[in-house]
Amino acid sequence: MCEYTRKRVRVYGSTRKEALAKLTEKIATSNHGVPTPSAQGSVATFLTYWLETVAIHRLRENTHTRYTACTRLYLIPSLGRRKLAKLTAKDVRTWLDQLRTTCQCCARGLDAARDPNAPEAAGRPRCCAIGKCCGNRLSPLTLTYVHSVLKSALEHAVREEEIPRNVARNVRMGTPRPRRFEPLTTQEARAFLAATHGHRLHALLELALHTGLRKGELLGLRWEDLDLASGTASIRRTLQRTNSSGLTALPTKTQSSERRIALPTPCLRSLEQHRDQQLQERGAAGTGWKDSGYVFTRPDGSAIEGATLTRHFNTLLRRAALRRIRFHDLQHSAATLLLEQGVELVVIKELLGHAHIGVTATVYAHVRLRLQRDAINLLGNALRHPAEPAPRPDGDDEPPLCAASVR
Repeated sequence: MCEYTRKRVRVYGSTRKEALAKLTEKIATSNHGVPTPSAQGSVATFLTYWLETVAIHRLRENTHTRYTACTRLYLIPSLGRRKLAKLTAKDVRTWLDQLRTTCQCCARGLDAARDPNAPEAAGRPRCCAIGKCCGNRLSPLTLTYVHSVLKSALEHAVREEEIPRNVARNVRMGTPRPRRFEPLTTQEARAFLAATHGHRLHALLELALHTGLRKGELLGLRWEDLDLASGTASIRRTLQRTNSSGLTALPTKTQSSERRIALPTPCLRSLEQHRDQQLQERGAAGTGWKDSGYVFTRPDGSAIEGATLTRHFNTLLRRAALRRIRFHDLQHSAATLLLEQGVELVVIKELLGHAHIGVTATVYAHVRLRLQRDAINLLGNALRHPAEPAPRPDGDDEPPLCAASVR
């Protein structure tokens, strides 16, 4: 037995003919199975409902916090008053264009909330308060992120048949340039490892440079995750600070991030020495020892904060007289060095825990182009006639890739 539900729909027009045309269009749309919009509230109302009822159960806590901040700062102030059912692709495109060209200091009133006599305000530009805008605009990456938040929210509205289509998907954003990173060269990597010798976190930093593990994955390693006899490590969690639970262990970001990797021989020796050192620290701490179970801990056994690890990392960079980079650049350094040694892209993808090999190929496209150039030059040398003189390398070309392994 079929059940039918009846829904009253109102249409308006300046003439009877216009109203009849709109009604005919809605009836035809309904006959094709396209849901009739039922949302009567504003965009702000739906975004609040989506964040508090739906997204909070499906997103990681830190991701939900970022989504909430994007909604509060960029979505609701500009699009919040519009009716959800009447939101168009033109509205979204106009909003993004305005967001792209608007100074955030002016839009959010940061100058009004800043005390000009405060010590921390010294040297900062007084945007628009001195009649000159500082031009603090959103980066293309941030614009793409904000656009993706709106797309996710409207996609749920489509699934709940609040709106017939996701108008944010009809607005195309230019592909932002990936964030540039400066990986360590082979010589710089050697200098960095030399500077870490004697440091209590030497095993962690050596493991980061050899395997490309992320900061949270390194800090979340537990001793039961390591099999030093077979030389493997299981990546099952990441250690992060959240607003509700503080420093806590969370599952890996994706299913691909949960993986098993091989440990190089130098890291195995360092981990064994680190285990002996931790046992000595445990004996020295006595009853004050906090048995967290993590491989890398503070001297009292408690977990290490990510910010604390970053401070140690920056100190060691200065000791090695190296340029300042992010801790995450150690992962890029490991992948770049592996590519330069001829390791296949699929192996690096599995080592880094990327969900798709396209992510690995995109991030390290510049390295692949250099390798392609070297491969083409090798082929050219092989096909060169013996009587022809060998081509001289250009002075402006980059030096040849170093084939020495990082030890």
